[in-house]
Amino acid sequence: MTETSTATSFRSQSGWVKSVGLMIFFSRWLQAPLYIGLIVAQVIYVIVFMVELIHLGEGVLHAFTHPGPDGIVIEEVTIMLGVLGLIDVVMIANLLIMVIIGGYETFVSKIAIDGHPDQPEWLSHVNANVLKVKLAMAIVGISSIHLLKTFIEVGDLAARGSTSTAGQESITGDVYTWDGVLWQVIIHMVFIVSAIALAGIDRMSQGAAHTPAPAPELPAGPGPEPLVLEAAPRPAADTRAIEAGPVGQLLQLGRLRDAGIVTDAEFDAKKTELLARF
Repeated sequence: MTETSTATSFRSQSGWVKSVGLMIFFSRWLQAPLYIGLIVAQVIYVIVFMVELIHLGEGVLHAFTHPGPDGIVIEEVTIMLGVLGLIDVVMIANLLIMVIIGGYETFVSKIAIDGHPDQPEWLSHVNANVLKVKLAMAIVGISSIHLLKTFIEVGDLAARGSTSTAGQESITGDVYTWDGVLWQVIIHMVFIVSAIALAGIDRMSQGAAHTPAPAPELPAGPGPEPLVLEAAPRPAADTRAIEAGPVGQLLQLGRLRDAGIVTDAEFDAKKTELLARF
């Protein structure tokens, strides 16, 4: 009886733990409304972009329709600042797209677009580390645009005698101080250092993931027997070819001389004759 109740209690506890795990797993869908809200923000940025573009076009059109004493004058700085404002909106929109698509793909659910011709290249290998690096680089780009706009707008501050505490109006009417510009530069450098640090951490993590495992050690034992190479038998010399030549005849004469059949004078005479032929 006790064992049965214990088993039943264990099974109910396992089911409860499983239910909690499933609830936590499905809680990721709570982020879906957040990404939908970012899509709404994307629509708002499209409207902002169109308004900025219309203002830029109105400025150029006003210069054509109301020429001054010097004719049609279009301020290059004004056009440049307007274009930088449009680029700023586009880069923020790109940041939103990366957060929406990459975040949803990484933290909520897969997007079934494999093989789609319009699938972004970076989405095929997106993960948390890649997403963080891309977001950091996008933030650096946005900060660069803002810093460039600031440099253009405060280009005449020194000529106007601006100090670190007294602000002066820029070309567009905004008020800047040298302290504010300095802090903007410092913040931009912090963004750059952070992006480099994230990229370095991502590279180190990829290197650690691709490090090959050490080879297993072989058990100690008797080594292989040494390989003994036996010399191949040399072919016997063809003595018949030697005996048929002058050298063979000299050898035969030498044996005849040693046997006493040929005298030394006869051996020397025959030797001289054979050497003369050779």
